Amino acid sequence: MVYYTKCDKETEECGRALAQRLSDAGCRRALIAMRGEMGVGKTAFTRGFASYFGIDGVRSPTFTVVNEYHGKANIYHFDMYRITDGDDLYSIGYDDYIEKDGYSIIEWSENIEEYLPSDAIFVKISRTVGDESKREIVIDYDNSCI
Repeated sequence: MVYYTKCDKETEECGRALAQRLSDAGCRRALIAMRGEMGVGKTAFTRGFASYFGIDGVRSPTFTVVNEYHGKANIYHFDMYRITDGDDLYSIGYDDYIEKDGYSIIEWSENIEEYLPSDAIFVKISRTVGDESKREIVIDYDNSCI
Protein backbone atom coordinates (compact mmCIF):
# COMPACT_ATOMS: atom_id res chain seq x y z
CA MET A 1 0.00 0.00 0.00
CA VAL A 2 1.22 3.48 -0.84
CA TYR A 3 -0.12 6.73 0.60
CA TYR A 4 0.80 10.35 -0.05
CA THR A 5 0.34 12.93 2.69
CA LYS A 6 0.71 16.70 2.88
CA CYS A 7 0.79 17.24 6.66
CA ASP A 8 1.15 15.53 10.05
CA LYS A 9 -2.62 15.11 10.36
CA GLU A 10 -2.75 13.09 7.12
CA THR A 11 0.26 11.03 8.24
CA GLU A 12 -1.56 10.33 11.51
CA GLU A 13 -4.60 9.17 9.50
CA CYS A 14 -2.41 6.61 7.71
CA GLY A 15 -1.29 5.25 11.07
CA ARG A 16 -4.89 5.12 12.25
CA ALA A 17 -5.92 3.25 9.09
CA LEU A 18 -3.25 0.60 9.68
CA ALA A 19 -4.38 0.17 13.29
CA GLN A 20 -7.98 -0.29 12.15
CA ARG A 21 -6.93 -2.82 9.53
CA LEU A 22 -5.03 -4.86 12.13
CA SER A 23 -7.90 -4.64 14.60
CA ASP A 24 -10.51 -5.62 11.99
CA ALA A 25 -8.37 -8.65 11.07
CA GLY A 26 -8.34 -9.76 14.72
CA CYS A 27 -4.59 -9.27 14.94
CA ARG A 28 -3.82 -8.60 18.62
CA ARG A 29 -0.04 -8.58 18.25
CA ALA A 30 2.19 -7.18 15.52
CA LEU A 31 5.56 -5.55 15.05
CA ILE A 32 5.64 -2.44 12.88
CA ALA A 33 9.15 -1.68 11.65
CA MET A 34 9.38 2.00 10.71
CA ARG A 35 11.98 3.48 8.42
CA GLY A 36 12.68 7.02 7.37
CA GLU A 37 15.06 9.85 7.99
CA MET A 38 14.86 12.13 11.01
CA GLY A 39 11.82 14.40 11.09
CA VAL A 40 9.91 12.62 8.34
CA GLY A 41 6.84 11.69 10.41
CA LYS A 42 7.47 8.34 12.12
CA THR A 43 6.15 9.59 15.46
CA ALA A 44 3.15 11.26 13.77
CA PHE A 45 2.28 7.92 12.16
CA THR A 46 2.59 6.23 15.57
CA ARG A 47 0.44 8.93 17.17
CA GLY A 48 -2.32 8.19 14.66
CA PHE A 49 -1.95 4.44 15.16
CA ALA A 50 -2.31 4.84 18.92
CA SER A 51 -5.29 7.17 18.61
CA TYR A 52 -7.32 4.35 17.08
CA PHE A 53 -6.99 2.52 20.40
CA GLY A 54 -7.94 5.59 22.46
CA ILE A 55 -4.37 6.55 23.35
CA ASP A 56 -3.28 10.19 23.44
CA GLY A 57 0.02 11.82 24.36
CA VAL A 58 2.34 9.76 22.15
CA ARG A 59 5.83 11.24 22.16
CA SER A 60 9.10 10.22 20.58
CA PRO A 61 10.94 7.70 22.76
CA THR A 62 14.32 9.14 21.76
CA PHE A 63 15.70 9.40 25.27
CA THR A 64 13.73 6.63 26.97
CA VAL A 65 14.24 4.09 24.13
CA VAL A 66 10.75 2.63 24.75
CA ASN A 67 7.45 4.21 25.77
CA GLU A 68 4.53 2.04 26.85
CA TYR A 69 0.96 3.10 26.16
CA HIS A 70 -2.14 1.31 27.39
CA GLY A 71 -5.64 1.78 26.03
CA LYS A 72 -7.91 -0.58 24.10
CA ALA A 73 -4.61 -2.20 23.11
CA ASN A 74 -1.05 -2.04 24.41
CA ILE A 75 1.51 -0.19 22.32
CA TYR A 76 5.26 -0.40 22.83
CA HIS A 77 6.95 2.44 20.96
CA PHE A 78 10.70 2.02 20.47
CA ASP A 79 13.43 4.32 19.18
CA MET A 80 16.40 2.23 18.04
CA TYR A 81 18.49 5.19 16.85
CA ARG A 82 21.16 4.58 19.50
CA ILE A 83 20.87 0.78 19.71
CA THR A 84 23.98 -0.88 18.33
CA ASP A 85 23.81 -4.60 19.11
CA GLY A 86 21.91 -7.52 20.64
CA ASP A 87 23.17 -6.71 24.13
CA ASP A 88 21.48 -3.30 23.92
CA LEU A 89 18.23 -4.97 22.85
CA TYR A 90 18.45 -7.47 25.69
CA SER A 91 18.99 -4.69 28.22
CA ILE A 92 15.73 -2.94 27.23
CA GLY A 93 13.70 -6.18 27.26
CA TYR A 94 13.05 -6.18 23.51
CA ASP A 95 12.31 -9.93 23.29
CA ASP A 96 9.78 -9.70 26.12
CA TYR A 97 7.99 -6.74 24.56
CA ILE A 98 7.58 -8.26 21.11
CA GLU A 99 6.08 -11.43 22.58
CA LYS A 100 3.38 -9.57 24.54
CA ASP A 101 -0.12 -8.96 23.24
CA GLY A 102 -0.03 -5.53 21.72
CA TYR A 103 1.74 -3.65 19.01
CA SER A 104 5.47 -2.96 18.96
CA ILE A 105 6.25 0.06 16.81
CA ILE A 106 9.94 0.52 16.13
CA GLU A 107 11.48 3.72 14.80
CA TRP A 108 14.90 3.28 13.17
CA SER A 109 14.21 -0.44 12.67
CA GLU A 110 17.01 -0.62 10.11
CA ASN A 111 19.43 -0.51 13.08
CA ILE A 112 18.15 -3.88 14.33
CA GLU A 113 17.37 -5.55 10.99
CA GLU A 114 18.65 -8.96 12.01
CA TYR A 115 16.42 -8.99 15.13
CA LEU A 116 13.12 -8.27 13.37
CA PRO A 117 10.61 -11.12 13.12
CA SER A 118 9.77 -12.49 9.67
CA ASP A 119 6.16 -11.31 9.95
CA ALA A 120 7.05 -7.65 10.63
CA ILE A 121 5.02 -4.96 8.92
CA PHE A 122 7.35 -2.47 7.25
CA VAL A 123 6.44 1.20 7.04
CA LYS A 124 8.77 3.47 5.07
CA ILE A 125 8.16 7.20 5.16
CA SER A 126 10.07 9.50 2.84
CA ARG A 127 9.87 13.03 1.53
CA THR A 128 8.57 13.26 -2.02
CA VAL A 129 10.83 14.48 -4.78
CA GLY A 130 10.08 18.07 -5.70
CA ASP A 131 8.09 18.92 -2.56
CA GLU A 132 9.82 18.43 0.77
CA SER A 133 6.56 19.03 2.68
CA LYS A 134 4.83 15.97 1.18
CA ARG A 135 5.41 12.37 2.28
CA GLU A 136 5.25 9.00 0.60
CA ILE A 137 4.28 6.21 2.99
CA VAL A 138 4.79 2.64 1.82
CA ILE A 139 3.33 -0.14 3.97
CA ASP A 140 4.47 -3.70 3.26
CA TYR A 141 2.64 -6.40 5.20
CA ASP A 142 3.01 -9.47 3.03
CA ASN A 143 3.99 -11.74 5.90
CA SER A 144 1.77 -10.37 8.67
CA CYS A 145 -1.64 -11.33 10.00
CA ILE A 146 -3.52 -8.89 7.73
